[in-house]
Amino acid sequence: MVALSFFYWAIGFHKFRYFLRFYIVLASSLIENDNLERAEEVMRCLVKNFCEIGRLKEAVGIFIEMGNQGLVLNTWGLNFVLGVCVEMGMTGVAEKVFDEMCQRGVVPNVGSFKLMVIGYCRIGEVREVDRWVCGMLERGFRVDNATCTMVVRLFCDKGLVNRGLWFFGKMVEMGLSPNVINYTCLINGLCKRGSIKQGFEMLEEMVRKGLKPNVYTHTVMIDGMCKKGWIDKAFRLFLKLVRSDNYKPNVLTYTSMINGYCKEEKMNRADMLLGKMLEQGLVPNTHTYTTLIDGHCKVGNFNRAYELMDTMGKAGLPLNICTYNALFDGLCKKGRVQEAYELLESCFGCGLSADIFTYTIFISYSCNCEDTMLALVFLNKMLKDGIPPDIHIYTTLIAAFCRQTRMKESKRLFDDALKLGLVPTSKTYTSMICGYCRDNKADIAMKYFQRMTEHGCTPDSITYCALISGLCKESKMEAARALYDAMTDKGISPCEVTRLTLAYEYCKISESLTAMIILEKLDKKLWIRTVNTLIRKLCNDKKVDIAAVFFHKLIDKDHNIDRVSLAAFMTACYESNKYELVSDVSERILKGPN
Repeated sequence: MVALSFFYWAIGFHKFRYFLRFYIVLASSLIENDNLERAEEVMRCLVKNFCEIGRLKEAVGIFIEMGNQGLVLNTWGLNFVLGVCVEMGMTGVAEKVFDEMCQRGVVPNVGSFKLMVIGYCRIGEVREVDRWVCGMLERGFRVDNATCTMVVRLFCDKGLVNRGLWFFGKMVEMGLSPNVINYTCLINGLCKRGSIKQGFEMLEEMVRKGLKPNVYTHTVMIDGMCKKGWIDKAFRLFLKLVRSDNYKPNVLTYTSMINGYCKEEKMNRADMLLGKMLEQGLVPNTHTYTTLIDGHCKVGNFNRAYELMDTMGKAGLPLNICTYNALFDGLCKKGRVQEAYELLESCFGCGLSADIFTYTIFISYSCNCEDTMLALVFLNKMLKDGIPPDIHIYTTLIAAFCRQTRMKESKRLFDDALKLGLVPTSKTYTSMICGYCRDNKADIAMKYFQRMTEHGCTPDSITYCALISGLCKESKMEAARALYDAMTDKGISPCEVTRLTLAYEYCKISESLTAMIILEKLDKKLWIRTVNTLIRKLCNDKKVDIAAVFFHKLIDKDHNIDRVSLAAFMTACYESNKYELVSDVSERILKGPN
């Protein structure tokens, strides 16, 4: 006991606190004297103190090694070490400790699993959380309400709402009595996904179980309805809260409702709600004002936006970069770019730093104006500021360079995005494909098309149409036809330009039968519209014989002949001295379809 007292006195000094041998000698002596409880206490102290200087792995290793020296490793000690690892965010170390202790005969309890779940929840590792949760369920362990909320919130935030619902239902089956917070968390996830009806069903289930939804529950419902565009329904629920004796709308509720009106560009109602807030003694926060500023900027009412900024300053509310971003976006979209640049300088002068959204706004505007040099200046400044660009920024830049057929720069940006570990989207690939097709390099475009599956991207109508047009332009008809068939087999409807281009290119090489077969896949309405356009195009190129074949087919399908198509056909025939074709078509029109 004297030695232990001296130990606790000594570790109060920095030069002894992290002296490893000090701990080992004392723990070994206590084990030799069968004082295992005190020995474990010293080891716990070692782990706790050494994590302060980044030597947690070493301390944990010694703790476990002491098991070979006679220290009895138990569940309590396991949970202590796991708790320290989780607190330090070192879930990898925690997992190794868990496995090592289990191999040494320590039986983990519900607390052990709970700590692992909490650790992975904190770092957002949804797969690992799912694995550990399933491990708990297999052993019949039940989580508490707080852990349930943490897990459900993570699943919902990652877009895995159905998995969150499954886990919640499983916990209820195992005896968990869900509380208002659990239900509110699930309702929030459903509303964010746009499943408002399902959110109401969850709300009704909650009420049936005798739980009273609070203001936060109603707020997430109002927010979800506003984002869905159900403003009137949201306002009715909002009024219900206003008239309630128990729960009154708070700042979040008002802000959600204001946001809904701003999205609908009903700024008078949004300003009216701000006035009601102030009347009720509620203090609007930065997010409330930013929402209003964004709404007024979108409708071009910048005077009111600046007025609200002044109000924020007088109220002592900080103007953050989100507030400025709302103004940058509005000014750029309304063409007041110089004002946006001046405001950006003012923003930097206030000590604020641009974020990824700031750069996205200015890069997007520069690309829309085809000022790619300025866009690259913003990209370089962004990288210099240590802000990693996302795939959306790279896609915007790639699309701009592709429109200018500057494919070397586009490829370099594409490769840079991959080096940063970004995953290209369907839009990224489609931009590259369009660019190479414009540059008459359909073979390279096809390679990018084939690479899409590597990143889980699915080509859409625009992707297919761009590539088919590019192949047609280079007279690679077999490849174009194969793509067209693959597209229609997948249920993707080709646009009129693609239908027309492919059919016309076959007509150019005197394969009108193939063109007919391609168009036969279309429904009657689309077929008639496409063939009318094709006839006019063929007549314009003096290919009246082929146009006549399609005209006869058109008469068979629809006796209401398009006057413009007929006039174009007759004019082309007269100019080509093909009077007999006019006569045949006129006779067919008089007789009507077969």
